[in-house]
Amino acid sequence: MTQGLVMKNITIDFPGVRALDNAQFHLEYGQVHALIGANGAGKSTLMKVLSGAYTHYTGDILIDNKNVQIRSPKNASDLGIQIVYQEVDTALIPYLTVGENIMLHDMVTGMGKKQFIQYRHIHHEATKILDELQMNMSSKQLVQQLTLAEKQMVLIARAISSQCKILILDEPTAPLSSKETKQLFEIVRKLKQDGVGIVFISHRLQELMEICDQITIMRNGKYISCEAIATTTVNHIVEQMLGKRMDEQFPVVEKEIGEPLFEVEQLADGDKVQDITLHVKKGEIIGLAGLVGAGKTEICKAIFGVSAKTSGKLVLNNRELKIKTPYHAVKSGIAFVPEERRKEGIFVEEDVKTNVTAANLHAFTKSFSFLHFAKEKQKAKEMVSQLDVKTPTIDTKLQHLSGGNQQKIAIGKWLVTDADVYIFDEPTKGVDVGSKKDIFTLILELAKRGKAVIYASSELQEILGITDRCYVIYDGKVKKELQTNEATEEMLLYYSTGGS
Repeated sequence: MTQGLVMKNITIDFPGVRALDNAQFHLEYGQVHALIGANGAGKSTLMKVLSGAYTHYTGDILIDNKNVQIRSPKNASDLGIQIVYQEVDTALIPYLTVGENIMLHDMVTGMGKKQFIQYRHIHHEATKILDELQMNMSSKQLVQQLTLAEKQMVLIARAISSQCKILILDEPTAPLSSKETKQLFEIVRKLKQDGVGIVFISHRLQELMEICDQITIMRNGKYISCEAIATTTVNHIVEQMLGKRMDEQFPVVEKEIGEPLFEVEQLADGDKVQDITLHVKKGEIIGLAGLVGAGKTEICKAIFGVSAKTSGKLVLNNRELKIKTPYHAVKSGIAFVPEERRKEGIFVEEDVKTNVTAANLHAFTKSFSFLHFAKEKQKAKEMVSQLDVKTPTIDTKLQHLSGGNQQKIAIGKWLVTDADVYIFDEPTKGVDVGSKKDIFTLILELAKRGKAVIYASSELQEILGITDRCYVIYDGKVKKELQTNEATEEMLLYYSTGGS
């Protein structure tokens, strides 16, 4: 290959773990190349090496046959390498406008040359990019006012604003609706025609089959294979990822469904949530199905006390709850695993042990509120074993774990509390097929223990695979209630798009 990227023998170590072991990757310009693997396989780490975020690697990186050193994000940017990270809130400045976030690089690099920032020019250029992306958004809107999907598109717009030769997209479709995903794919195809090489990281294998030309598979920090999309299959890819044959995705757990345990009556938040009425029985898993932006997350947050409700009531075990904050929800026996795990679900700067016990600290304290360290360590070890968390030790910081293992910890900390109601908002977002099955098993085991489970997801196959009954949400309202065993994906999609 004469023009493009070659990464050879890339090795990198973190305390107690080898994250990459002689990994390799290649990319031609004008090509969309998928990079996949189970959580912890090393794909995001490899791309962080390429983008200059991790600098203590060994091995060779060649661009257009020239050996290059990438020891900082600036090195990568100067070589035309741009990355759009999965966790959008860590990459955007919420109190700046859309235009300022898109043109951030120009603003920072231009400050040394000019006394004043030319805001008219900034917003003019940003608007051109937004129009190219067909985004109906003002460049003068504050980023903190945007939805998760809109923030993702702003990050992609920022990457496009610079003259990039290699664009890395890390789980770009995770927060996007099907319509927004189609818009993104149009952008990707245009960039491909313009000669940009695109690395596409995703766990949505059907999307990779649609948009990519080549696929590189990694496992345990090592390169496994590189194949043409046209000559491979989803089943073959999954087996390569896991190193074994993939069994049925949704496990079967025998459980009994009892009397109603938790009821929501005419809940509203004065904004997105409108007159929501639903109930969950003991041992039952109900789904909140709907497209991105339908209001599922807002319903979950209104129940948990994150957002104030303007009307309605919550009843648990025939007792009306007075929930004004998440503290009251936890005290009442409600647990919530949020969609944005790094921002709301875990403490990424803290270790596994601290995160596991964070939601139930009083159970691990001695007299005068001193922590019982031995008890805390024992419980953390139990949860790591039970959840099959891949971590060197319980003292490893969560920022060094893969997305799937972070999600297991986000769930595990609530298992310690032994709540009555468990709310899961997009729990498998950014999680590989192997870890998804582990998460499904955990949720089914909760239901088997008689817990009430609310499972909110835009992945309609998951709603059909794991729930007993579901409420289809459209525009903040319940559009339809269905018994899952009588529903189809087409039926869910019909009501999710406003059908009646």
